[in-house]
Amino acid sequence: MQKHIEISQFNYSNGRLELKAEHTDFDTAGLSATGQMLVDSDSLAFIYKLENEQEFIYVSLPSAVWPSLKSVITENQKVILHLEDNELELIDVIPELEYLLQNIEGNANYGDDMVELVEKTFLS
Repeated sequence: MQKHIEISQFNYSNGRLELKAEHTDFDTAGLSATGQMLVDSDSLAFIYKLENEQEFIYVSLPSAVWPSLKSVITENQKVILHLEDNELELIDVIPELEYLLQNIEGNANYGDDMVELVEKTFLS
């Protein structure tokens, strides 16, 4: 079964977007950022991929975080994920998001709800 990390809190601090994850029931030590993102149209979320030596772990970035992600793009900020005692920079968030946004715009393959929300949040 694929492991997921849900974001429970987010805010700007020191010129960067700080994401705090809910408690996980698996070891988060040794995770590294892949610089890759996916789309979860069913959950209306972007997914950032982390990895360790054995597997990928998906960080869900729900639509509540999207206005902050738009600011990250506009202001060229870093995104930092706090996992228990670990702090991890989510590298390449901006180019990955920009690529996904270009693909989603007007593309019904992502579902009407996803397209509408992405266009409203990021492209208006």
